[in-house]
Amino acid sequence: MALSRKIVLSVAGNKLVSGFIKKYGMKMGAARFVAGEKLQEAIEQVKLLNKDGLVVTLDHLGEFVFDEQEALASTQACLDVLDAIQASGVTSNLSLKMTSLGLDLSKELCLKHMRLILDKARQYGNFVRIDMEDYAHLDVTLDIFNELKDEYGDHVGLVLQAYLYRVSDDMKTLDEKYENNNLRLVKGAYMESPDVAFPNKLDVDKNYLAIIEQHLLAGKFAAVATHDDMVINHVKAFVKKHNIPNSQFEFQMLYGVRPETQRQLVKEGYTMRVYVPYGNDWYGYFSRRIAERPANAFFIIKNMFRK
Repeated sequence: MALSRKIVLSVAGNKLVSGFIKKYGMKMGAARFVAGEKLQEAIEQVKLLNKDGLVVTLDHLGEFVFDEQEALASTQACLDVLDAIQASGVTSNLSLKMTSLGLDLSKELCLKHMRLILDKARQYGNFVRIDMEDYAHLDVTLDIFNELKDEYGDHVGLVLQAYLYRVSDDMKTLDEKYENNNLRLVKGAYMESPDVAFPNKLDVDKNYLAIIEQHLLAGKFAAVATHDDMVINHVKAFVKKHNIPNSQFEFQMLYGVRPETQRQLVKEGYTMRVYVPYGNDWYGYFSRRIAERPANAFFIIKNMFRK
């Protein structure tokens, strides 16, 4: 699986392939996973999801920026998302990557941009989720989150990754510090060294269940981000056994992935939040979705030959 993932990402990096997909990809099938290039297109998709009982987190695609102007543009895009959510009345919050806000340029610049975004989120009574990125950004991300959590309370949350050896300790520290600690729990998607992360999928799966249980038993809110039936069924059984209310957790899935399951979970009475990405910089995100499940490539190839 890891080899096929590497092959797909290598092909995606080819200039001819990337040029072709960037030109025709949205028509060929990328729209299955990306809710449009424009914010208003994404808002329309959010309305449809809300209509089916699904809640949403919107993400303006983009990661690394190379100057302050690009970081400011990404910050403005996040502010625009919060404005659009408020104006349209949709049920959605915001997810973001701090590298898109200038984290690699300076911590101070990133904090300045985060405060602009969180000021608006607090004004609107909304919530911002800080995505966790690769291991090199872990400590600075935790530092910034702690500083912002102290200032903005329940308006900001974080993602933690189960494939890291240290995740349980990081979670314990945060759960002991904050009475309300809304964490999005994921397995982890970056290629990390075995010095810091479990190389074996079975170990990651085991640790994922362990940190979900740890967080829920601490009485904190867990956003369980998974498409894995084993994890979903485990969480259902665990919360029932420990009398944990449905209001203390939600399931999360990616836009375009297992939509029938998403709607079934809503019918069963669970909160189901859909991660909805949009924006011009969709190619990298789209490539990772194909790499995670190469069978998706056949969906794209099929669309290439449609009239």
